[in-house]
Amino acid sequence: MKNNIYIYILVMAGTTYLIRMLPLMLAKKEITSPFIKSFLYYVPYVCLAAMTFPAILFSTASVISGIVGFGVAILAAYREKSLLTVALCACAAVFITERLLEFLPF
Repeated sequence: MKNNIYIYILVMAGTTYLIRMLPLMLAKKEITSPFIKSFLYYVPYVCLAAMTFPAILFSTASVISGIVGFGVAILAAYREKSLLTVALCACAAVFITERLLEFLPF
């Protein structure tokens, strides 16, 4: 059987449409439950963290430098530094850690 790209596109469009429209069809009234409201409030942040965290660890040459950069970024953000300062500090920490790891014998 020959693969037909239009069938794939149709299935993906239908899947995307169902995922977006199903919650709107099921929840016709306003959500009053505080638990569900708080759960839905944090969903975007959790999804973003779940997608970003593995990239932080595995985008460098070593997981160790990723962890060091992440720690420095958390520390700088906790001290309420600007986004640019946090990013530059994390990049500098990763760079320095990568250079130090070149000299270690493992």
